[in-house]
Amino acid sequence: MKIGVIVDCFKSPIPSGLEKAAELGLEGVQIYATTGKFSPESLTDEDVEGYRALLKKHHLVISALCGDMGGFGFEIEKDNPERIEKTKCIIDLAEKFGTKVITTHIGVIPADKSCPRYPVMLAALTECGLYAKEKGITLAIETGPESASTLLAFLQDTKGGVGVNLDPANFTMVTGQDAVEAVHLLKDYIVHTHAKDGVKLDPDLDPTQVYHAFAVGGVDALNACKGFRELPLGQGDVNWDAYLAALKEIGFDGFLTIERETGEDPSGDIRLAASFLAEKLRGL
Repeated sequence: MKIGVIVDCFKSPIPSGLEKAAELGLEGVQIYATTGKFSPESLTDEDVEGYRALLKKHHLVISALCGDMGGFGFEIEKDNPERIEKTKCIIDLAEKFGTKVITTHIGVIPADKSCPRYPVMLAALTECGLYAKEKGITLAIETGPESASTLLAFLQDTKGGVGVNLDPANFTMVTGQDAVEAVHLLKDYIVHTHAKDGVKLDPDLDPTQVYHAFAVGGVDALNACKGFRELPLGQGDVNWDAYLAALKEIGFDGFLTIERETGEDPSGDIRLAASFLAEKLRGL
């Protein structure tokens, strides 16, 4: 397994973030590609070549692009044509960088397939997945609001090109899903992971309410939630020894991409996370 970082978590311009990732000896970076300077509509061919050169200089690859558009994901049918087209543009961008994974939150998958929201989300992900599949790319759904079994059933209803970006902390903090069990259930679909940690504070927390609050208020609303707390790696309730052992057991050899969304010193927390993961991997 390889260690990477979401470069945007350094809270600095991308070139500076790439330099910091290289200084930590990381192998890859994930980059947000929905808005800003790295979005498809902003990048010129010259920009693409410039970033390619920077990545090569720092001996880094792009582990994944983040194609998360926020809001309710693909839950609202009238919004989906625009979101699908934007996702296809991000898939095209990934192809330019030789990146095989795009991660995204898609909204809250209903456990009951008779819920009107289910076919709406499935149609959107099927279309995006088939487009990605043609290019050898996987659109990876980030784990979060639903159980691993609900996510698995949804994935099995798609037609390829759709996988999983497994974030064990989202399970631990919100859903209460055991991350080790999730690894074994989702083993055929895991193409990327986030390395994050945290604790669940409210045993009665409703994951749907949490993620719908996030849809309306964004990351600030999520971080303000009193039902859970994100913590530096190793300080939360994710069982890293068991989780990493499970990933090894299923043959996962992709990226553990550090994500730090809160805290007063994200760069310091990322540095500690990189050391933490490196030590754990040496012990596997």
